Amino acid sequence: MENRNHTSDFILLGLFNHTRAHFFFFVMMLTIAFISLLVNALMILLIHWDHHLHKPMYFLLSQLSLMDMMLVYTIVPKMAADYLTGKMFISPVGCGFQIFLFLTLVGGECFLLAVMSYDRYVAVCHPLRYPILMSWKVCLRMILGSWILGAADGLMQAAATLSFPYCKSHEIDHYFCEAPMLLHLACADTSVFEYAMYICCVLMLLVPISLILTSYSLILAAVLHMQSTEARKKAFATCSSHLAVVGLFYGAGTFIYMRPKSYTSANYDKIVSTFYTIFTPALNPLIYSLRNNDVKGALTKCMGQCVALNHN
Repeated sequence: MENRNHTSDFILLGLFNHTRAHFFFFVMMLTIAFISLLVNALMILLIHWDHHLHKPMYFLLSQLSLMDMMLVYTIVPKMAADYLTGKMFISPVGCGFQIFLFLTLVGGECFLLAVMSYDRYVAVCHPLRYPILMSWKVCLRMILGSWILGAADGLMQAAATLSFPYCKSHEIDHYFCEAPMLLHLACADTSVFEYAMYICCVLMLLVPISLILTSYSLILAAVLHMQSTEARKKAFATCSSHLAVVGLFYGAGTFIYMRPKSYTSANYDKIVSTFYTIFTPALNPLIYSLRNNDVKGALTKCMGQCVALNHN
């Protein structure tokens, strides 16, 4: 790392060391991030290109892909540049901006996943009322609400976190700026803010996950009454895969933001954070989009047209 004296800058210690094993994991992480960006960009383009996918359900999927792409862009390029160049400094403004973007996207995704589960509940349990209960107007309001709530949480936490004096070491034992990590460095009483952050986490994490679990419970109850065994198996497989990704995303967020302060461990925090910053953005399009028959049909059609153009 460069030996420069940045009195106000923070130093991100990063996720990896400069060993062969860690370099391998670094390359693997970059590969996953690149695949995530590629697949999510493909989903956005595909959903907006094919008019058969111009439905609320697929518009929700395109928003999820957009959030995941922005989340990877917010974290991975800085992490990679720090590791490769050794310049691990980040200014307070840059740190605050990263906290704001990160929490806006993660918070927005928390609510968006709840909206998506509600969409599936309406489609399965109330198909005849779907055009009313999930009209474009309702869908757009829910999406806008997800972005606004995420941005409000991000703005509040970024402003509050940077308002504290940092008279201890400016070394952040993490690979990006995250509010709980910065609070360890503050030399003022942060208990009031930590309590407020805990309340926010209850609203951002536990409320959406409760809505998701309720929606999927009602879906599974409806599935059990289906006559077709094949339909039941397909529905169970879909619900279980969705809940697995949701559990990974919300479980990691809950571990970082809602556990007692005495259980804090920097190494565990860094590893757990990768689940909602790198792994779930790569898994989401595979679980939610590419397993969908309409999306697979649109992808096949798009590839066919590309091949035809190349032959011409």
